Parts: sequence; structure tokens; C-alpha cells
Amino acid sequence: MKSFIEYMAVELHLEDPKSDYPNICAGTDRYAMYKVGPVLSVSHGMGMPSISIMLHELFKLLHHANCTDVTILRIGTSGGIGLESGTVVITKQSVDATFMPKFEQVILGKTVVRSTDLDTDLAEKLLQCSKELKQFHTVIADTMCTMDFYEGQARLDGAFCSYTEKDKQDYLAKAYASGVRNIEMESLVFAAMCKLSGLKAAVVCVTLLDRQKGDQVSDSHEVLHNLELRPQILVGYFIKSQLGSSGKI
Repeated sequence: MKSFIEYMAVELHLEDPKSDYPNICAGTDRYAMYKVGPVLSVSHGMGMPSISIMLHELFKLLHHANCTDVTILRIGTSGGIGLESGTVVITKQSVDATFMPKFEQVILGKTVVRSTDLDTDLAEKLLQCSKELKQFHTVIADTMCTMDFYEGQARLDGAFCSYTEKDKQDYLAKAYASGVRNIEMESLVFAAMCKLSGLKAAVVCVTLLDRQKGDQVSDSHEVLHNLELRPQILVGYFIKSQLGSSGKI
């Protein structure tokens, strides 16, 4: 997140990229937060519980700071399904491990179900930005969000495994048939909380491998680093275009 804010400083011509950008949340080890101009960059850890805590506190911060016209974008990595490594996926809607577009949470002993739809217009704008960049392949598709990295994502290389390679492939084929093109661990609660808050939101993740071809990433560190920059490049281009056209920089 610090490297992203340094990148945005260059893109927006706001500050010297070599400047020291302090962690605004230095008093807590839950996440880090950086800011340049109108852009806030926040880490969220791994999994839905972690990002949920961050979002609750971020939403309160935005409220007390009287922020308006807020757009929230999550960037990260993911496992692809039927996509070449390096493909960027803009999430149409987040689905659970049964391919249903819903986030379930137990509140006061009762199961509450919330929608996980994301902003369609925002997704299309991001796709158009990718077309203008012409640097990498980008698609809009459903993203599957799981509670677990191993068995929850049909991996065969965890500590426990009660299924076969065929079982795994059958499951991933069902996911693909339902419209899922990548897998990660945060988008369900992210989409649900942003929609509940009335904020425009999008998820932009690069795929590091095709899960139908394996469970472990085999590319070199250099290749992976370049792939991980793709969501940053796309979102940076989008932010620059939006702020430039509105005169908000």
C-alpha cells in the first residue's frame, strides 16, 4: 500500500515520490494507511474478518472526516479459473463457495444475508481504462470468495485433503460454468459492506495462475512482481482520469 501511494504521487504530480509517506495508523498493527492528495491507501490483511474490521473503522473515519463522492477499490492477487496467468479480473459480483451472490453473517444469533453486487458503471469504466492502456488482458466476471485458502479453494497441497484431483477439477469446472473466473478471500464482505454503505466500489485482481492447471505459483519472483503491478497500474490510471476530468486534483 505504501508503494501504491508512492506510485499515485508520481501519477498525480502531487509530491516527490522519494518523499517519506508516514503510516497514519502507526499506533495499531491491524493495518497500515497512507495518503497523498485525495487518495487514501489502506492494507487489510488476509481474509474476510480482517478486511471487515478495517472497513468498519474506515467508514467511520470517512464519515467523521465529512468525505463525499467516495469510491473504494480493492486491488490484489487471485487464482484464476480458465484464464492465463496475468489476466486482470474486474469483479462483476462476488459469490460464495456455492456460487451464490450473497454474504451471510450471524448477528445476535440470527443469520443475516446481504447482497454482494458491485457498481456496474464503475466496472465498465475500469474496463474502458484497460482498453485505453493496452498493456494486459482484462475481463469483467464473477469472483468466488472463500473462507479458506486450501480446502475451501479445492487445493490438493494443504495439510488435509479429503478429495481427489477429479473432485477438484469437477468443482472448478462447475465454478467456471457458473461464471466465476477467479478466487480470492475478501470480496464477499467488501462488496456487501460497500453496498450497505451506499459507496461505489470495485474489486480489481490479477490472476497468478490457472487453478485448473495447478495449485502452486511457479513463475519467478520478478515475473510475479510485474504481474502484481497490473491492478495498481489500472486503478492508478482510472483515478488519474477521474480526478483530472473533474478538476479535483
